[in-house]
Amino acid sequence: MKISNETKIGALTAIAITILILGYSFLSGNDVFSGANKYYAVYKSVEGLSVSKPVLVNGFPIGRVSKMQLRNDGHTTVEFKVDKQYNVPANTLAKLVSTDLLGGKAIVFELGTSKENAEDKDTLRADIQGSLAESLQPIQNKAEHLISKLDSSLAAINKIMNPNFQKNIDRSFTSIANSLETLEGTTKKIDNLVGAQSGHINGILSNAEAVSYNLKNTTGNLTGVSTNFQKFSNDLASSNIKQTLDNANKAVADLQVTMSRINSNKGSLGLLLNDDSLYRNLQSASGSLNLLFLDLKANPKRYVHFSVFGGNKK
Repeated sequence: MKISNETKIGALTAIAITILILGYSFLSGNDVFSGANKYYAVYKSVEGLSVSKPVLVNGFPIGRVSKMQLRNDGHTTVEFKVDKQYNVPANTLAKLVSTDLLGGKAIVFELGTSKENAEDKDTLRADIQGSLAESLQPIQNKAEHLISKLDSSLAAINKIMNPNFQKNIDRSFTSIANSLETLEGTTKKIDNLVGAQSGHINGILSNAEAVSYNLKNTTGNLTGVSTNFQKFSNDLASSNIKQTLDNANKAVADLQVTMSRINSNKGSLGLLLNDDSLYRNLQSASGSLNLLFLDLKANPKRYVHFSVFGGNKK
């Protein structure tokens, strides 16, 4: 039996269409030749996730994302198809994780510890892990901070490399060199001066030593004086000062009584000091005595009779 070319072309076309459909289904996450369980998870954001992305357990693929549907509340329901040969505990966590720096995502099952397995079309717990870019955000911030510091350092270096700044530095080093040279010359002069005056310095040190020795002896004498003063103070403290003061007060009182009597007109001493009649009598007697001396000088024979040969006495 001879097959026509039209029949061959139709059969090849059907086979190609079948292969195309099966390939599309496989790429869409539908395993045509083996059975699979469907699981669901609800995510707030599915950025970077698409249909046919793998479902992994410790890096091993056990299924694919088969469908994604947006809900009225803005969340997205994701459907997974997992090969029936793999058991998924009921408390398994379906985590949406980043797989590369470009933001690609995949589903990673963190198998739970429940002894019961999830049934077909069960909804699993969902979680979203930050992208690698978000994980590297602290490093990026540190790198930006480091770059800013590096820019500041380069700006400072550029400022240092400024010709004017270099001239100032050269001038500063020249000034420092001149100062050191001057200081060296001054040090030499001081050394020469000290060498020339070493004898005087030795003499001064000797005198200082003698003064220190004398001061030591003087300190000993001062210690003796202090001891004597302390002894005198103790003797003075042990003496009857109160009785001495009472006697002194009594003597002062008696002196005051005596002075009051002298100031009054009572008694010979009071009359002598206060009555001027005695003064007048003494002045009159002094005048009479003066006249007597004058008369005696003028007329001695009136008062004295003297004869060598023993004449008559009158």
